[in-house]
Amino acid sequence: MVRPFILALATTALIPLQSLAQHYGDNPQAQAMIEELVAEEGFERDTLETLFGKAERQQSIIDAISRPAEKTKPWYEYRKIFLTEKREREGLEFYAAHRETLERAEAETGVPAEIIVAIIGVETSYGRITGNYRVMDALSTLAFDYPRRSAFFSKELKNYLLLTRDQGMDPMALKGSYAGAMGYGQFMPSSYRSYAVDFDGDGRTDIWNNPEDAIGSVANYFKRHGWNAGEPVVSAASLQGEVPEDWFNASLKPERSLVDYSAAGLQPVTEGLDPAQPATAIRFETEQGYEYWLGLKNFYVITRYNHSSMYAMSVYQLSQRIAAGVAP
Repeated sequence: MVRPFILALATTALIPLQSLAQHYGDNPQAQAMIEELVAEEGFERDTLETLFGKAERQQSIIDAISRPAEKTKPWYEYRKIFLTEKREREGLEFYAAHRETLERAEAETGVPAEIIVAIIGVETSYGRITGNYRVMDALSTLAFDYPRRSAFFSKELKNYLLLTRDQGMDPMALKGSYAGAMGYGQFMPSSYRSYAVDFDGDGRTDIWNNPEDAIGSVANYFKRHGWNAGEPVVSAASLQGEVPEDWFNASLKPERSLVDYSAAGLQPVTEGLDPAQPATAIRFETEQGYEYWLGLKNFYVITRYNHSSMYAMSVYQLSQRIAAGVAP
């Protein structure tokens, strides 16, 4: 006699895996979004019903966003992820391959070519690792099954549907990170709609396959966020007094002046800086103790890409290695 639970298992094994996937066609939040997009943005209801009926919940996405490992690492471990000989070598190769485009981007926006290269290097290893999740799956999963940041990812999902409609793209075809970031520079959909540019003038803004558009878009992002051309990014600092603990890593945005830090005993090593300019005090853990930095306006602009001082420092230091290795 075949026991019922064994029969059930055998029957389940015959069901195609695709039919076991959880889709969002009947999800109440998805239905509410459909109503909103139809009423406010002029989408066809049937089109959206079909899309959400295909979008799949991915538990691996929820798992990944719940434990972003690199953010818990101390600086001396974090930096080893990005500041490697391989990433430096590949950065120089990327620079050489796209030198004309990078120099045009720098000339038009004031953003140094090496900063653009370093961003693309840190984000996707120069376009080699851009993510394997369908963006529609990633954003739907996080919008509807990750309550902690549902509002943010719901907004990004709407922006994604708008950009794919505007660009004539298939929403089910594009791939990105587990958070829905896309292309060489890992733009979220709202960033794409605000900052991505058709840098080669072919009538299409393609940050997935076109490095020219990706380079121009990263440069435009920094320009629009207030990059000051020709200005320094950060200064190493020397601790010579009892600086209040709550001054370190308190805010990414520069709030106190260099003269205030100097008076408290945190002296910038870089000479010639305007003492009145605002900065933010940064303390990084090393294997031998701490190192101290003063982040300036352009350092803050880098953190607008990723809200982390360790991320911004990795980008900056990688950019300096690349700049030092570029042939005249």
